[in-house]
Amino acid sequence: MGEKKSFYVHPTAVVEEGVQIGEGTRIWHFAHVRKGAVIGKNCNIGKDVYIDADVKIGDGVKIQNGVSVYRGVTLEDKVFVGPYAVFTNDLYPRAFSKDWELVPTLVKEGASIGANATIVCGVTIGRYSMVAAGAVVTKDVPDYGLVLGNPARLVGFVCYCGRPLRKITDMDDVFVKYICKHCGREIKVKRKDYERMLKESRRLS
Repeated sequence: MGEKKSFYVHPTAVVEEGVQIGEGTRIWHFAHVRKGAVIGKNCNIGKDVYIDADVKIGDGVKIQNGVSVYRGVTLEDKVFVGPYAVFTNDLYPRAFSKDWELVPTLVKEGASIGANATIVCGVTIGRYSMVAAGAVVTKDVPDYGLVLGNPARLVGFVCYCGRPLRKITDMDDVFVKYICKHCGREIKVKRKDYERMLKESRRLS
């Protein structure tokens, strides 16, 4: 008898040779995972997801239906990617380009990306940050940052639990401290990120 797999791949999914898949991961209908990709433990890869060659995905990642994760993208542990979000990897795309340059993107631990968001390559999306549905991200998102719009602007901060942070308990030249009304957790954000938020949120008012 053959060795029982510790992960699940739906019969309609295409997983090329040389892919590493962690224990407890599930890959669903019509997904395509290219050679050299690494997928961690206990991930959920939804219907019609495309994972390009050499992509790195951490543990506990959830990728919803129709997402394209192109080469050069790294998703750290516990990242959530909503339906039909898309990543890019070329700043100057041409169908005929012979010397295109791969531009990497990093999504840090616990970040959430909403449905239909577009992540333009070359950015870092910070830990436990949140990208709103339909946002077009063109620059870095700080830890716990909440961004929305096209182009995406920093309009606030969210807790580890995902709820908006509104109550400030302390502030100095380096950090601003919030407390979450939902779970009671204290979150520290950098003062420079707080100042950026004030500036960018004013542009939307």
